[in-house]
Amino acid sequence: MSNIISDETIEYVGILAKLELNDEEKERAKKDMGEMLDYIDKLNELDTTGVEPMSHVFPVNNVFREDAVVNNDGREAVLLNAPERKEDCLVVPKTIV
Repeated sequence: MSNIISDETIEYVGILAKLELNDEEKERAKKDMGEMLDYIDKLNELDTTGVEPMSHVFPVNNVFREDAVVNNDGREAVLLNAPERKEDCLVVPKTIV
């Protein structure tokens, strides 16, 4: 394990994460963080030249659709279910006194 995490770093991370760790938990967190950093170092050894960066595992196309203006917004169907209506609007009970 070449990445050694200091006690100060664990204290600082605990403060940032709003965690209160006892001594045993701090030691375990130091060990776990060191192992994670070692793994990242190992991944950095890989030759990634020519590998295109990606933001998602699966190919993602633009999921936004074009806005389409339609003539029927369903207003009449909604107003048919209204307990009370005034012209083209729903009438709702007053909630603030």
